[in-house]
Amino acid sequence: MRVVAILAAHNEERFIGACVEHLVAHGLEVYLLDNESTDRTVEIAEGWLGRGVVGIETMPRAGVYSWAPILERKAQVASELEADWFIHVDADEIRLPPKPGITLVEALAEEDRAGYNAVNFIEFAFVPTRECPDHDHPHFQRTMRRYYPFMPRAVDRLNAWKRQAAPVDLVASGGHVVDFDGLRASPRSFPMRHYLYLSAEHASRKYLGRVYDASELRRGWHRRRAALRAEDIVLLADGDLREYTGDGELDSSNPFTRHPLFARGDADA
Repeated sequence: MRVVAILAAHNEERFIGACVEHLVAHGLEVYLLDNESTDRTVEIAEGWLGRGVVGIETMPRAGVYSWAPILERKAQVASELEADWFIHVDADEIRLPPKPGITLVEALAEEDRAGYNAVNFIEFAFVPTRECPDHDHPHFQRTMRRYYPFMPRAVDRLNAWKRQAAPVDLVASGGHVVDFDGLRASPRSFPMRHYLYLSAEHASRKYLGRVYDASELRRGWHRRRAALRAEDIVLLADGDLREYTGDGELDSSNPFTRHPLFARGDADA
């Protein structure tokens, strides 16, 4: 079964290599939509051409973060490529199978055989802490061991889907929930490690000063991120979070419904 991860990125040189390597190890191919990165994101991805990366294209940015056109293009790519399943992926995410010992492609094949055509992921947000504040290095997955489950709604990352005859809708939900006629979501959610930021300084670089599309702010997207101030970037203590001991032991009980970093604002996408 052919599964393609459609990955969008802007200045993600810290994450892109680990993300692509993980997806390829799990049997996926990767199509990159680069949003005019000015760092080594594209260079790193090009090193994987012919080894899992099947395409790289540039989407214009013009100094403004516009998410809807990227989602529209992702849906279009999924209607153009000859693949069985697709996953809408960001560079700071590590998508996982629901049980150890199988690949992500094998897990999606199980859902396909069971008659399902979409899969939800449960997000586990990994963040630095006051005791261990800096993981902005290539080995962040090994050193950043504290996390919290994040579930603002029961189904928040339904964004792996079986190829459809017509383009799917990713825009209406801001990319969180794919929509198409005849959708049959699996009752089994897969885990996802999300490396939200690697240090307070990394959070500042990633979020402060970002210019958001005004029309998307009006529709309720990005507001918590747009409201972020430097003084809001306060690290939690180890004891406020759970300790990572392995993918099979990720604990989704009593999830957070808001990311602590984005406590201000009234909506998030």
